[in-house]
Amino acid sequence: MSLTGAVPSPDLKIEVEKTPTETIVHCSGRITSSMAEMLKSTVRPLIPEAKSILIDLTNVSFLDSSGLGTLVGLWVSAKKAKSKLKIVNAHQRIVDLFLMSNLAPMLEGHNEFLGITPD
Repeated sequence: MSLTGAVPSPDLKIEVEKTPTETIVHCSGRITSSMAEMLKSTVRPLIPEAKSILIDLTNVSFLDSSGLGTLVGLWVSAKKAKSKLKIVNAHQRIVDLFLMSNLAPMLEGHNEFLGITPD
């Protein structure tokens, strides 16, 4: 019996899409300690030129503590540069990780995860 395709790819694939209003970083795969530097080196140079950066985690199957730390570091760097960085389309396991770490404000639409209704 072959296990080909049964094991998630350890690789992270990143595509950057620029629109007139924001920069979207589409991530696919796993954000782990071995892939975190690649994410950082892709997103950090975008911060000075973009007022709004969305990191789309639609196709991210796993996020470890190094990946979480990288996302937090990028969020802090964007905030210092007066840019906005939001995490969007995260799977529930990843949302739970943000909630347990008290990092829900990084998530787009985070109020719904906290049970807060908009004014």
